[in-house]
Amino acid sequence: MFETPTGSGKAFLTQKALRQNIVDGTWPVNSRIPKEAELMQMFGVGKSTVREAVSSLTSLGMLEPIKGVGTFVRSLTPVSSMMGQYVSAYPLEQILVYRRALEIEAAQQAAVNRTGEQLDALRASYAYDRRAEPDSPPTTARGQIPGSFHHLVFEAAGNQLMSSMYAGVMGAIRVARAAGTVVYGATHDLRHLDHGAILAAIEAGDVAGAAHAMALHVDRDLVPESGIALPLDETDPGEAVPGPPAETPTVRAGLLHGAGLDPAL
Repeated sequence: MFETPTGSGKAFLTQKALRQNIVDGTWPVNSRIPKEAELMQMFGVGKSTVREAVSSLTSLGMLEPIKGVGTFVRSLTPVSSMMGQYVSAYPLEQILVYRRALEIEAAQQAAVNRTGEQLDALRASYAYDRRAEPDSPPTTARGQIPGSFHHLVFEAAGNQLMSSMYAGVMGAIRVARAAGTVVYGATHDLRHLDHGAILAAIEAGDVAGAAHAMALHVDRDLVPESGIALPLDETDPGEAVPGPPAETPTVRAGLLHGAGLDPAL
């Protein structure tokens, strides 16, 4: 408990205390903060003060309240909020391409920089997702789109600037997801297979493999609502095809394939 002035002064100091818990890692990115009643007891303030402080950090993009679930940490700094507003001004396809570039670089960096503790966290997230209902989208409780697994990859990459940029981009994509202009382009089972391939490459320190696995994943993970294309080829259904099951590609992947480029690179 701490003594504070009255009115907005209390909210300011409560916001400062909340922010400190975020910055020092007490409440990691993608984690759920204590409930309102717990925060009231923790800081010795009333309900309205807690709500004002949480609202302030929400406007900065550091917190995200989800009705009926809780409030989640989304960024260590307010930079992601400003970045999200900036990014949102661009066409959705360009935002998704930028997200793709960040994800691929993060996977490569994670393959080099990950610690044993970070690998354990990635394995735990992967195992937790495996227990989700088949074909269910990533839920808020599991970390919100695209999920805690992706945030953990960025943590393992060890580049705070890149993580902040990613948080801003995902803020813009969350808005698009809520509006229905971004949809899931892969089933739960396929997303899980993709995560397994990414994890295996990071565990092995395989930089090229991590980049390849992540590129395949993000091209069918979150896609524009109008971005589902026809299959790329007419593979004989009786012919054995190695690797994960085939999935309908995005329009972008189809265009790259048509231009003679490998969309997975």
